[in-house]
Amino acid sequence: MSFIVAIDGPAAAGKGTISKAVAAHFGFAHLDTGLLYRAVGAKVIAGADPIAAAQSLDPVDLEDDSLRTPQVAQAASEVAVIAEVRAALVAFQRGFAARDAGAVLDGRDIGTVICPDAHVKLFVTASAECRAKRRFQELAGKGMDVSLETVLADVKERDARDRNRDAAPLVPADDATLLDTSDLSAAQAITAAIKIVEAARA
Repeated sequence: MSFIVAIDGPAAAGKGTISKAVAAHFGFAHLDTGLLYRAVGAKVIAGADPIAAAQSLDPVDLEDDSLRTPQVAQAASEVAVIAEVRAALVAFQRGFAARDAGAVLDGRDIGTVICPDAHVKLFVTASAECRAKRRFQELAGKGMDVSLETVLADVKERDARDRNRDAAPLVPADDATLLDTSDLSAAQAITAAIKIVEAARA
């Protein structure tokens, strides 16, 4: 019997950190579905057709370290509005979620589109300013030449595109639990998420 945890939210809200920790705690598999779109975006930057790139995506494509750059993030957000790209990646995600050992998927439409029957749905959020500061610190820590103002503008631009797209816009599922991490440390946010999952499994 599979047990599915769907964790959605905007960029840099902490859903990736929370998802990995929840998966590790319960021994579930973890899929960062944003990497699927980043991998397609990276292929498009390299000259590929977005729909063909999505249809031919291989799990090994998700292991590329270059997928975490701001340029790839923007490309990922741009290809994610293409309905045919999203359709090509839905089967990949649902197949992953169906594994017997349990799965945690994080993204932007897991609870609303990919796994609407997930046993637990979390919507992880934080203020745009808080998320920009986190992303800025992450990128600066990797030696990238970025400014906080530029990162904040990128975050707001991605939020607008993700929320206003026709295909699977970024919105909390009606039955999702909201987890605002603006004033929480990573450890506090992880503890809160684990408690929510434990309550659902009881």
